[in-house]
Amino acid sequence: MRQALGKRLGGFAGAASGLHRLRRGTGDGPGAALGARPDGSEEGPWGPSPVIEVRSLLKTYGHGDAAVRALGGPPDPVTGHSPGVDLVVEQGDMVAVMGSSGSGKSTLMNILGCLDVPTAGRYLLDGIDVGGLDEHQLSLVRNRKIGFVFQSFNLVPRTPALAQVELPLAYAGVKSAERRRRALAALSLVGLADRVDHRPNELSGGQQQRVAVARALVTAPAMLLADEPTGNLDSHSTEDVLAIIDRLNASGRTVVLITHEDEVARHAKRVLRLVDGQVVEDVRQAAVDGPPPALRDPAQFASERPHALSGGATR
Repeated sequence: MRQALGKRLGGFAGAASGLHRLRRGTGDGPGAALGARPDGSEEGPWGPSPVIEVRSLLKTYGHGDAAVRALGGPPDPVTGHSPGVDLVVEQGDMVAVMGSSGSGKSTLMNILGCLDVPTAGRYLLDGIDVGGLDEHQLSLVRNRKIGFVFQSFNLVPRTPALAQVELPLAYAGVKSAERRRRALAALSLVGLADRVDHRPNELSGGQQQRVAVARALVTAPAMLLADEPTGNLDSHSTEDVLAIIDRLNASGRTVVLITHEDEVARHAKRVLRLVDGQVVEDVRQAAVDGPPPALRDPAQFASERPHALSGGATR
């Protein structure tokens, strides 16, 4: 179980130098060398590069008459051309991707998380063109650039919270003392400094998801990618987790939320709605460089709450 989780998180011990060799653009490898700033972002002549830059993205499953276009929309009946999905997410933004079942939002999440590859199109993640990377390089990108938060928490059974949060660092080859220091800081950030020795069966659903958020943050990734992060939580735990995500974004963390819940989406600065693999709506709710809606005017945000949250887990 521990090995399986580590593989999904994308960690490989002792491979830290590999990420720094990744390139952007054309030329030797997928492009020109990255120029890292102290905070880990790239600074170019016009400022930092977007965290996500997607151009003409398509994803098709199957072949011939059995082919299903999951992302990019159906091809034009005359030209056979599909425009694909274009998306740019700037550093510090908080974007909610919405859509019903079959809309393509999970396919998009898997591609943005480097868990799947597009059929066509280009994807730059924090300045890295991931299209030409092999599986080992992709695992490095997942480990260093993306912090995953899943609906089902994906915690390792019978493993204390501190060890859960240390896992991505262990696979990245970080030494024990530094792992512990960073994991304790991450758990403190999500309000679990007094639960570091608790195992999943000793934690509520909300606390388990906060452990998962701490684990996602501990590598200081370029992006927090959360797939239905409140789907298994009751209303109180949902509010707790969303408040943590709001504060993280207010501190400069880029967040992408995959959700079907309007209550979750209204916390985002920008909301995208997918239908049949195409972006049909793109609404800006707050400025990229400002606080998220819930923190910009908390009183007004609370008064506009459409309805009580619902959920099944205990706090």
